Amino acid sequence: MIQPFDDAYFMRKALQEAESALAKGEVPVGAVIVCNGHIVAKSHNQVETLNDPTAHAEMLAFTAATNFLGSKYLKDCTLYVTLEPCQMCAGAAFWSQIGKIVYGAEDEQRGFQHWHCRVHPKTEITGGVLATESQALLKKFFNQMRGK
Repeated sequence: MIQPFDDAYFMRKALQEAESALAKGEVPVGAVIVCNGHIVAKSHNQVETLNDPTAHAEMLAFTAATNFLGSKYLKDCTLYVTLEPCQMCAGAAFWSQIGKIVYGAEDEQRGFQHWHCRVHPKTEITGGVLATESQALLKKFFNQMRGK
């Protein structure tokens, strides 16, 4: 059976957010939060725009989702993010008790799993969804920053 709203579908929505970040000169990371098959929050990195080191796509999406749902817990939600969350974002995921995290590209330098950080024990984690597309955006950004 074909599921039009699978992990790849929602990751493509997160990639659209990442492209918005790239267009603004931000590190191209995008995130969407889905609850019961509906996107309840979406965001992209805004660290430079807001002059705020905590304005990661995931953090902004957590805030939007909890405001929309009226709850600090996201147990029935899935976070789709184009890059493996950092330690800070993994901590926020822990406290929100998000049900599932799906990420695109691994972050071997700052990714939470490489630092052995943990999210909530009930949180399911899936990596590598549209990783090639996520990596391509990151590569494009860093090549632009280096003037290549």
